[in-house]
Amino acid sequence: MKLFDSELRVMQVLWENGDSSAKDIAAALGKQIGWSKTTTYTVIKKCIDKGAVKRADPGFICHAEISLDEAREYETDELISRMYNGSADMLAASLLSSDRLSKEEIGRLKELVNKLR
Repeated sequence: MKLFDSELRVMQVLWENGDSSAKDIAAALGKQIGWSKTTTYTVIKKCIDKGAVKRADPGFICHAEISLDEAREYETDELISRMYNGSADMLAASLLSSDRLSKEEIGRLKELVNKLR
């Protein structure tokens, strides 16, 4: 499921805090990024319409219907498909050939590859 940046903001609050009222989500996003209550409720509604969030009453309690790992997997698959012609090894090569990764990150990647063998 494709989540836009604004929708990911709502989801992040739910992933970090667990089930939350729409009011609490609005308060959190108001502090973090200055969103109004109306803006937050509009984005929550979009998440509900997509099936990413489930609403329960009383109290307009929101529950994340997808996990952070599921969202990451979707976004990673989209990136690999769109930018690397579906080739995950080309993404890995791009990361490894740049100066973005620290020695510690490279070490963790090596450990992951060794575990997969």
